[in-house]
Amino acid sequence: MNKRIFRIGTRGSPLSLIQTREVMRAFAIHHPSLKDRLEVVPMKTTGDTIVDRCLIELGGKSLFTKEIETALLKDSIDLAVHSMKDMSAEFPSGLIVPAMLEREDPRDALITREDQHLEDLSDGALFGTSSLRRQALVLQKFPHLQSVSLRGNVQTRLSKVENGEVDATLLAVAGLKRLGLLEKATQILSLEEFLPAVAQGAIGIQCREEDSDLLELLAPLNHQPTYQAVRAERAFMKALNGSCRTPIAAYGMLEGEVLFLRGMLSEPQGHNMRFVSHSGFASQAEDIGREAARLLQEKA
Repeated sequence: MNKRIFRIGTRGSPLSLIQTREVMRAFAIHHPSLKDRLEVVPMKTTGDTIVDRCLIELGGKSLFTKEIETALLKDSIDLAVHSMKDMSAEFPSGLIVPAMLEREDPRDALITREDQHLEDLSDGALFGTSSLRRQALVLQKFPHLQSVSLRGNVQTRLSKVENGEVDATLLAVAGLKRLGLLEKATQILSLEEFLPAVAQGAIGIQCREEDSDLLELLAPLNHQPTYQAVRAERAFMKALNGSCRTPIAAYGMLEGEVLFLRGMLSEPQGHNMRFVSHSGFASQAEDIGREAARLLQEKA
């Protein structure tokens, strides 16, 4: 392993490359000798290539990970850096995510052209998003708005607000902060009012399950509170058969050894929106997520 070059697969977007550099900094802290043996391999995914159709039509979350995961399975790369919120409920056989960096701010930020809040937007104002979760949460509170599809990277979506193609959009605070664009936010929305996407703000590192050398190197990079919270959120999503076709939200938070999870399930237009809260020992994170999903389904 002494001379091994570690090839890091990632999407080629500005945000993805910044996230990959965060992982490389973590490697440099815990394994200084690897500093010059990390090679970034930018890749295009289906979600990056096809930007004129909504995510629901294209097939959901794996759109931003499939090509990278295929490269891992083919041994074309050694590890991959992902936004955990882009990952499907189940990983392909043979791949695991053994480490996550400390989570960035999980909240959503409102972006409007004239610094208006959602309640200030006029009837029929265009709210742009590709997220059914964001659409449902906004329309449930502000049914006078009109939701339209908005695709593209962070800079593209910001420009579409600025040039008037849409009147407002929601973006992840984490992405804006990593890109140095948080000043573009009109308003930071509270977790109580706008529950985030599963794993929003978390960066995951994926590798082959049998790569014992790499697993040993990744162990100290893992931020355990983030890892446990995201495991609970993803178990909640999986139990509800969650995908981009379903408005689902979840957020887990640790207090000592106890993990508190809040989840949401809705119809796309914000109808029949239901919330659930559940807690338990953080060591049983996935059980907490599954039980929260069961309790929510009982409310149907």
